Amino acid sequence: MNLEQLRGKLFYQGALLGGVALLTTAALALADKATSADIADAQARDMQQSLTQVLPGKFDNDLLKDTLVLNGPNGEVTVYRARREGRVEAVVFKVSGNGYAGPIDCMMGIDRNGHVTGVRVIKHKETPGLGDKIEPAKGHWIYEFEGKSLGDPPAEKWAVKKDGGVFDQFAGATITPRGVVKAVKGGLEFFDKQRAQLLDEAAPLREAFGRAHEGDKP
Repeated sequence: MNLEQLRGKLFYQGALLGGVALLTTAALALADKATSADIADAQARDMQQSLTQVLPGKFDNDLLKDTLVLNGPNGEVTVYRARREGRVEAVVFKVSGNGYAGPIDCMMGIDRNGHVTGVRVIKHKETPGLGDKIEPAKGHWIYEFEGKSLGDPPAEKWAVKKDGGVFDQFAGATITPRGVVKAVKGGLEFFDKQRAQLLDEAAPLREAFGRAHEGDKP
């Protein structure tokens, strides 16, 4: 085989390889486009289910579209707001705590009076048979938060019983419930601090403040 023939063969192989790569990329792009809508729908259904579990009752708005992003202690927090006749009656957002095997992510709902409507763990890596009792399917522990607020129990009692608080711990797994209790308490503190914005009351307050000062103008 002479040099010219070798060059031609190499060029052909390179072009063939490039064509295969181009076709593969195009096929992957088409597959991604075809499945992206289904993935988005599945994610929306999962989120809707999580919201429903921590927020009992009926509301007249689309929680997935009525959102607010605020700065929290650990970064941005996406808040889902539930309304009746335009008034925000409750909010839902994600909180995280440190468990034995890593972060524990929870969704929690809070009504406009600052009471917990529900908490559900959506992601964790805790030990099966011990730490996984935070899941409703494994026990009723997670329901202990319902109806609680920053004043009930008092702030110093927001802890597991081993630490002087009111919440049960698990035999052989204290770190897991301790992390969830701390996360839920932090969520209530976030709500208390951001209450006006979360409940859409910040704008009326600003308007009232502006009207009060208009009377001072000459």
